[in-house]
Amino acid sequence: MIERGHDTFPYLDLKVKTSDKIDYPDNSFDAVILFAVLTCIHDNSEQEALISEIHRVLKPHGVLYVNDFLLNTDERNITRYQKFEESYGTYGIFELPEGAVLRHHSEEWIRELLSPFQQTEYHHLTFTTMNGHTSNGFYYFGEKV
Repeated sequence: MIERGHDTFPYLDLKVKTSDKIDYPDNSFDAVILFAVLTCIHDNSEQEALISEIHRVLKPHGVLYVNDFLLNTDERNITRYQKFEESYGTYGIFELPEGAVLRHHSEEWIRELLSPFQQTEYHHLTFTTMNGHTSNGFYYFGEKV
């Protein structure tokens, strides 16, 4: 993705986060966008660390936008959530045949995770996934206060 971004927008400073810290000083950014990022981080503590770092690097009144996946209630998803719940300790985590480990979230977890921010907007969505399935989702705007 970074390579593609550099090819398409060579003037952007695109980086891969390689440590627990975001490599910028406190209060550096007006806005942060997380687009399907949380679904790729299945561990609660790793998600909390990321949100903490985002809070640190956002300026006062900076905006956080999150667009991601929520739990689904169809048989296919329930089956895979249940299959991997014991392995990962969290309902909603599953593995794809390609080996990727992904997570769909409860709204309660999203509210707790994003509680350091003042929510300004939250809406449910229905996405069509890369595999052609539908999935519950949301978008969220929050402000650092």
